[in-house]
Amino acid sequence: MSQKTIRLTMAQAVARFLSAQKTVIAGETVPIFGGVWAIFGHGNVAGVGEALHGIKDALPTYRGQNEQSMAHAAIAYAKANFRRRFMACTSSIGPGALNMVTAAALAHVNRIPVLLLPGDVFANRLPDPVLQQVEDFGDGTISANDCFKPVSRYFDRITRPEQIMPALRRAMQVLTDPAECGPVTLSLCQDVQAEAYDYPESFFAEKVWNPRRILPDADEFATAAAALKLAKKPVIIAGGGVLYSEASDSLAAFAEEHGIPVMETQAGKSALPHDHEFNMGSVGVTGTSAANALAEEADVVLAVGTRLQDFTTGSWALFKNEDLKIVGLNVQVFDAMKHNALPLVADARAGLEALDAALMGWKVDSAWTSKALREKEDWLGAADAALAASNVELPSDAQVIGAVQRGRSSATLVCAAGGLPGELHKLWRADQPGSYHLEYGFSTMGYEIAAGLGVALARPDGDTVVMVGDGSYLMMNSEIVSAVMLGIKLTIVVLDNSGYGCINRLQMATGGANFNNLFRDTRHEAMPNVDFAGHAAAMGAKAKKVASLAELEAALAESEGVGGVHVFVIDTDPLITTDAGGHWWDVAVPEVSERPQVNAAREAYVKALKAQRAG
Repeated sequence: MSQKTIRLTMAQAVARFLSAQKTVIAGETVPIFGGVWAIFGHGNVAGVGEALHGIKDALPTYRGQNEQSMAHAAIAYAKANFRRRFMACTSSIGPGALNMVTAAALAHVNRIPVLLLPGDVFANRLPDPVLQQVEDFGDGTISANDCFKPVSRYFDRITRPEQIMPALRRAMQVLTDPAECGPVTLSLCQDVQAEAYDYPESFFAEKVWNPRRILPDADEFATAAAALKLAKKPVIIAGGGVLYSEASDSLAAFAEEHGIPVMETQAGKSALPHDHEFNMGSVGVTGTSAANALAEEADVVLAVGTRLQDFTTGSWALFKNEDLKIVGLNVQVFDAMKHNALPLVADARAGLEALDAALMGWKVDSAWTSKALREKEDWLGAADAALAASNVELPSDAQVIGAVQRGRSSATLVCAAGGLPGELHKLWRADQPGSYHLEYGFSTMGYEIAAGLGVALARPDGDTVVMVGDGSYLMMNSEIVSAVMLGIKLTIVVLDNSGYGCINRLQMATGGANFNNLFRDTRHEAMPNVDFAGHAAAMGAKAKKVASLAELEAALAESEGVGGVHVFVIDTDPLITTDAGGHWWDVAVPEVSERPQVNAAREAYVKALKAQRAG
């Protein structure tokens, strides 16, 4: 019996296949691809462009203003959907494709699914070298898209139309796998995009992808449970995997049943409501005093869905108990076994529920729980002081956070790089899973505004607030235009401290001179005076510069139920940070310098290194 086929170009096959992929959310079958972001050029307009036009009602296409920022929007969409739904991005060859490499790295580090479809050179090589082609003198198979290889979970170059079938199937396996999850790059040779092939109709059959829940291995589980039963001072570190596994309720039940305090990474913040009794808040370099005090004494750390990066562990100097054991509950063995951890390779929810059953009747000593509650109470007092409004001429980042929190307490908060993530990690009070959206795995300046767009697309009925520094705003702001075009409701708060205040503070802390970070310390003939409100207004936003915290609160309240893109700008102090909480971070200081400040910083650095754990 002959197989039924349909003749399509390779690009048409891609579009039709993507539209047939589904998932189930809250009992409803929905497209797993929320759409395709596209900037067309000669390398994709004729092939992919025509194909997307033909299926635009089933698979919506969004036009970005910059290839990197449109990919950021796609990544934020996936993160806001807890990796259950995601988007694709297509670009031309050359600079358009390479603009997406930074975004690919962001998704790779953060384990976020995104499908990247850059155009590529001609597979037949007849017109070589084509416009924007990168020629390697020693390798004729190299193109600019090879740069995606180290930052893609799966990479393929399509040089024949039939190759797209195994490539797309493999792409979906990676995009939906909880352990492998990350960016997939399918490099589409521009002539092959337009070539036709008789594809089997079965290739375009609807397929529903449901999340795989990996159950723990019996031996690993027994070892992990035994370690927890012997613990006197256990803590839980909740990472992003808790949210992606939709394990917040299981985490809360586990902590309550066994009396174990919980602390959150940047990706894991909002796993528990901020006011949950056992939520100690953020941990590590940007941690609360409560979480860090407990982490220093902990004898067992149950690390759930976290990759334990240096900000979480205080560069591996935070945990001071010599008998420390780490239980790594993670779907990815690479993360589960870090730092000689006892691995428990499993889905976060399945693992927590299994441990809960195994530990039935066991509860940590009440003295440890009481200490946790006291530490939290002390921290909340310090946090309240940092967040409180005052009549200072230039407010701190923390005071602006307080104003935003009071004005939009139920919003999803979006941020990425600079000084804000540290203050937000400590101070923002998240009440719902996913209501805190920080990109701090790759700490990508320019992510913020594009990410706000992606979050708003994922949660159209919600309230999305972006907090961004002037440095990140200047680096990437063009998706304000996209948000206006799409009628997105989005609030952006720009904190203007006249430069890169976060790195200036780090420069000072490591003994460096104030140099090349704040505008006043750069080589200049005239001081910049950027009209951020005017700039945002020119792109179609409703923008205003506010003169005080009270004015910011009022503006946020007035705009809460109003549609469109709102931008509020406030001047801030570049030097003030929250003293309470925090921990040492390993940033190497020069061994030799003519400056006494650097030498003093080096002496302190060498002393701090002694607290680092080896192995």
